Amino acid sequence: MDKTIKLRVKKEIDNSSVLKVLKLKGTLISKGYTEIIYIADENTEYYLNSFSTSPENKKEVEYFVFGLYHKP
Repeated sequence: MDKTIKLRVKKEIDNSSVLKVLKLKGTLISKGYTEIIYIADENTEYYLNSFSTSPENKKEVEYFVFGLYHKP
């Protein structure tokens, strides 16, 4: 069974952050982690981006996302 990964993205972000989010989504798709990323309104402040990946890829995807966006 596929594992769902959810990412919260603020609606009000600067252009630099928009480019980072788009690059992340493109890389997740190009690396074959997922084929489509769904975007929904979570509330007035955040979008909820979600996608499914295989259980074998789940840890690798989490590491990729965490490592890419949480550098000290």
